[in-house]
Amino acid sequence: MSTFKAPKGTYDLLPPDSAVYLAVREAIAAPARAAGYGYVETPGFENVELFARGVGESTDIVTKEMYAFETKGGDKLALRPEGTASVLRAALEGNLHKSGNLPVKLWYSGSYYRYERPQKGRYRHFSQVGAEAIGMEDPALDAELIILADQAYRSLGLRKFRILLNSLGDAECRPVYRDALQGFLRGLDLDEETRRRIEINPLRVLDDKRPEVQKQLTGAPVLRDYLCDACKAYHEEVRALLTAAGVVYEDDERLVRGLDYYTRTTFEFVHDGLGSQSAVGGGGRYDGLSEMIGGPALPSVGWALGVDRTVLALEAEGVALDLPAATSVYAVPLGEEARRTLFGLVTELRRAGVAADFAYGARGLKGAMKSAHRSGARYALVAGERDLADGVVQLKDMESGEQQAVALAEVVDRLRTAR
Repeated sequence: MSTFKAPKGTYDLLPPDSAVYLAVREAIAAPARAAGYGYVETPGFENVELFARGVGESTDIVTKEMYAFETKGGDKLALRPEGTASVLRAALEGNLHKSGNLPVKLWYSGSYYRYERPQKGRYRHFSQVGAEAIGMEDPALDAELIILADQAYRSLGLRKFRILLNSLGDAECRPVYRDALQGFLRGLDLDEETRRRIEINPLRVLDDKRPEVQKQLTGAPVLRDYLCDACKAYHEEVRALLTAAGVVYEDDERLVRGLDYYTRTTFEFVHDGLGSQSAVGGGGRYDGLSEMIGGPALPSVGWALGVDRTVLALEAEGVALDLPAATSVYAVPLGEEARRTLFGLVTELRRAGVAADFAYGARGLKGAMKSAHRSGARYALVAGERDLADGVVQLKDMESGEQQAVALAEVVDRLRTAR
């Protein structure tokens, strides 16, 4: 037994469960890839200032949850707590926005880190798949991304999720709302830290989940009443495009999301089978983020969907993914000559694209067949000296139990078409 354990709030992904996570990642990424999004991979850590500026100095992520550290060379770095700021930084550094082909469409998959109180569905290390469309202000892009996420979840068999939708306004109308909201919040009975938040980013107070805060928010000014005509028209277009695509959503005027960079469209995917950690993913438009991190004006929109949360949602709905067996053929040699012959056959099968495994170690027939069953293989190849003398191997169908002799020269072709 190892004396080392995974750090608190983290987890290991091990077979067979890891196959589900891989399938979920693939299913989320597939619609984005089909819509012209290219893959981007960024470092697991970045300059701490990237997140302080981009995500926001007042957010819980930056003030409480970020793993920040100083290197031996004196650089101040942080493990990435989210993906958007890193992806935008990479796109800017790579000059992708200068290629003349806007929007720059990117998707990514990776691990993210936040120092949180661990609970089911909320870990200190978690996995996300995200998609970003950079450099274009168009309601059709906002709608596209929401439709792609909806398509991803439906392709997995999820049905009991809801899409919450809101608009956070822009640089023109948000400040007017901010003043009205601050005036309302300053009159409430709130703790010192929340009072500080009122002055820095009052919208974050609306996102406070504590019942004693939520109770006092009744009658708070609603952003929708302060939207300028341009933001109203933009939001109506997003809603119309979603409706035309048959995507069902709910208007949620309280939805603000936890990051400072959002503007206009904001959305969240929630699943009611997950208890308090009901959000499985979300995103929105972040038109000012590029300038916040030192780039040119590049209006953008994107989302990140949680792989861990999506797996929990599948469990909550009782959805079992139809995953192919890791092994299709399992070879069981009886004797030294059979070991060499069948090992060669297994290598040939793999080269022909057939997933094949081998009974390693000098095990008897009974033990090796147990391993064949455990592998989930559809077929077992069994051969002893007599079989080889006849130029055949025994091909056993593990489902029906039927067994037949197949000529050695025909095994690969036979199994290549039998899958």
